[in-house]
Amino acid sequence: MNQVPRGEGSLEANRTYFGSRLFGWLCTAATLVCVLALIGLLVTVLVNGIPWLSWTLVSSYPSRDPEKAGVLSALVGSLWLIGLTAIISIPTGVGAALYLEEYSANTWWKKLIQLNIANLAGVPSIVYGILGLGLFVRAMSLDRSVIAGALTLTLVVLPIVILSTQEALRAVPGTIRSASYALGATRWQTVWNQVLPAAMPGVMTGVILAISRALGEAAPLVAVGAAAYVAFLPQSLSDEFSALPLQIFNWAERPQEEFHGLASAAIVVLLAVLILMNAGAVFVRAKYGRRIKW
Repeated sequence: MNQVPRGEGSLEANRTYFGSRLFGWLCTAATLVCVLALIGLLVTVLVNGIPWLSWTLVSSYPSRDPEKAGVLSALVGSLWLIGLTAIISIPTGVGAALYLEEYSANTWWKKLIQLNIANLAGVPSIVYGILGLGLFVRAMSLDRSVIAGALTLTLVVLPIVILSTQEALRAVPGTIRSASYALGATRWQTVWNQVLPAAMPGVMTGVILAISRALGEAAPLVAVGAAAYVAFLPQSLSDEFSALPLQIFNWAERPQEEFHGLASAAIVVLLAVLILMNAGAVFVRAKYGRRIKW
């Protein structure tokens, strides 16, 4: 019959057990702090914003009168920005990740590029805004247009898309590639028909995070000179625009309490758009995830 060890071994085991429990308590406390802070913010926003939620808010242009003010131009501007950013950043980012993981040799040049991409993912978004101001607005003469804002946001999210796609590609077992090559498939056929579909859930997770960040960014748009008050809807890529984060910032800094309520209501609209976009991406991720069997 096995006996429980006593003496120094038992004391060490108790210390280890206490340390493990203490670490678990600290992790639980950290989680509770985050959850409670999030709940507090959401409750505050909902309490202040629900009384101002109405069809007028969604269907009206900004106004000096709080009763007539709305987010229509900012909402449409945000949809323009997110759509263009997704169209530009997803194929570019996924393509770059495929090249780095599936085609590029493991040379010092690849390591240098990889290091720079990892560093760019941590650069503050205002730096990208200044870069967008100098490159797109002034050097390329795109002015304060929708395409200038979308290209600037593309710079913000592109490192995230590349890094998350690379992690998803690395998670695909090498046996999948070997089996495909053994059956006579080319590298292109292996990547397109086997590796990329298997990595799609991870790729979509990174895309969700990247697009969600772009939707809530205000600093780069302020840097490129996006207007906080726009009384028309953008009809082309060269039109001026506004965005929901800019509208929220504009209302939040006003002294009137009514505009603070409108800012909370606009945050609720922004969250609703974000949840709808994420739901679509989660659906795509789940659809591809069910096909993966290995």
